[in-house]
Amino acid sequence: MKKGQEYIGIVDSLIFPNKGIINYKEEIDGEIKQTKVIIKDALPGQKLKFVLSKKRSSKCEGKVVSVLKKSIYENRTAPCKNFGICGGCTYQKISYEKQLELKKNMVKKILDEVLIQHGQSENHDNGILRNTMSEYIFEGIIGSPDEFGYRNKMEYSFGDECKGGALALGLHKKGSFYDIVTTDTCRIVHQDYNKILDTVLDYFLQRNIPYYHKMSKEGYLRHLLVRRAVKTGEIIIALVTTTSLNLDLSPLVDELLKADTEGNIIGIMHIENDGLADMVRSDKTEVLYGNEFLYEEVLGLKFKISTFSFFQTNSLGAERLYEKAREYIGDTKDKLIFDLYSGTGTIAQILAPVAKKVIGVEIVEEAVEAARENAALNGLDNCEFIAGDVLKVIDEIEEKPDIIVLDPPRDGIHPKALGKIMAYGVDRIVYISCKPTSLARDLVVLQENGYHVEKACTVDMFPQTYHIECVIKLQRRDM
Repeated sequence: MKKGQEYIGIVDSLIFPNKGIINYKEEIDGEIKQTKVIIKDALPGQKLKFVLSKKRSSKCEGKVVSVLKKSIYENRTAPCKNFGICGGCTYQKISYEKQLELKKNMVKKILDEVLIQHGQSENHDNGILRNTMSEYIFEGIIGSPDEFGYRNKMEYSFGDECKGGALALGLHKKGSFYDIVTTDTCRIVHQDYNKILDTVLDYFLQRNIPYYHKMSKEGYLRHLLVRRAVKTGEIIIALVTTTSLNLDLSPLVDELLKADTEGNIIGIMHIENDGLADMVRSDKTEVLYGNEFLYEEVLGLKFKISTFSFFQTNSLGAERLYEKAREYIGDTKDKLIFDLYSGTGTIAQILAPVAKKVIGVEIVEEAVEAARENAALNGLDNCEFIAGDVLKVIDEIEEKPDIIVLDPPRDGIHPKALGKIMAYGVDRIVYISCKPTSLARDLVVLQENGYHVEKACTVDMFPQTYHIECVIKLQRRDM
């Protein structure tokens, strides 16, 4: 195979994150040679024309030129008109039942390989992996309560769909850093989001206000942030701009308050950001109307959420995730629990009513402040939240945990921090992960140090995409 040349092949399998595998065979000097080619955003069974984009001794990568035959998984018409153009979704042509099947299989393949490589034998008939030390039960996948309209937060970008085009507001075009697709019919959000987007876009189109150009570093409009609580219906909106113009935004506030939203707009903010990086941040925040925060409810607890608060983007899905985590944690009576990488303290507060004490550690100070405030809001006085890096903070905590809950960022746990966590020698660890490949890396180390996977479950928090959450129950065994 030669780089830059076109080939035709059939996708044999799928690995996380949504990468198709083509085992391309060709005859060379009378011998059949097989080359493994990885192709992003391909599906099992697709017949593809592809160009070889990378060729290395360890792996080859290809890019799709055209789909010659659809996958059996592509069993419906995409509900959104922007599917395939917008980079937000990957699975809309697949029924939700089949989406769950794909995700479940991708995660199970990763977990099975980790366990097999470390001495556990496989039994595919009943989904159980056994060795003399432990048994691993894969409990499959829990679907999101809502397939569509599930997101409680969106970050939209201003730009244009093509160079020199009209002002657009929405998500990035698939595979593009610059081009923006106006996503005013988005299906993974409540219709209130689309109405708010339309209102804001029309307002600035009529006034010919320029967006911020990443290359020239000129322009005014940068981002639009919208949060909508599922349980309370409260909505907060934040417009992010540069300081290049000094506009009176009160007419925009009036237009938004007149929008026919089902939820209640309780806060509108103007955030100024002159930073060069294409990220949402605040140099200055001005409240144009109402509050800077809203309230959401999860499993009977109330949470105050601001514009930049971390909170699971699928509120109803989060309830299923945390219910499964709570089940795996088991008996917590008279137990001290460490909730490491605790975010705004959601898990800690769900566990606190049935535990002796919960200590949460989180590096983002704003999240820690929110956790403390929410614990007070829920009348919980046995939660302690500490701001700092887990790697350093756990050396300073005098108390020793009985149970540890881990919910690290996408890249997993720092190796030195993982060593310190295992040194506590707790009997039970529950690991929540939003990236199965990072989870697999950490599981290798945990198994080598006496922890064995007893149960695992996947929870779909992100329908129409390949993203997935995993919950793992680990039990310490004698080495």
